[in-house]
Amino acid sequence: MSVEVNNESGYATDEAEFAALARHVLDAMHVHPQTDLSILLVGTDVMSELHVQWMDEPGPTDVLSFPMDELRPGREGDVTPAGLLGDVVLCPEVAARQARDAGHSTTEELLLLTTHGILHLLGYDHAEPDEEKEMFALQRQLLLTFLARR
Repeated sequence: MSVEVNNESGYATDEAEFAALARHVLDAMHVHPQTDLSILLVGTDVMSELHVQWMDEPGPTDVLSFPMDELRPGREGDVTPAGLLGDVVLCPEVAARQARDAGHSTTEELLLLTTHGILHLLGYDHAEPDEEKEMFALQRQLLLTFLARR
């Protein structure tokens, strides 16, 4: 599994931890081990540009996901085909504000957002209440099992 983490944000972070989280999530979701994923941390200017360009909404956001091969989760013994999952783009500055409001660290918020972004790449959404319940429960489970292994 190829997970590339690039930090262009200036925020000091442990890129290896984000790669480990991504591998944990993809393994748990039975994604083929030869699947590629990119995680990019950017500043508010870049995130604002992406947010306007792709979502037609002003200002920076916390996370954006850009799927490529539209892969979906596999099942035990039946992994997805190999492919290019896509890109997760994170904005640490926005995440830091959210972390303060939530009462946890910026790193914890960024790990949560990474998990959230990967689930979006795998086809999960939270537009409807039942979708939100499913996605957020899965997100919580994946993050907690990852953090328990640290």
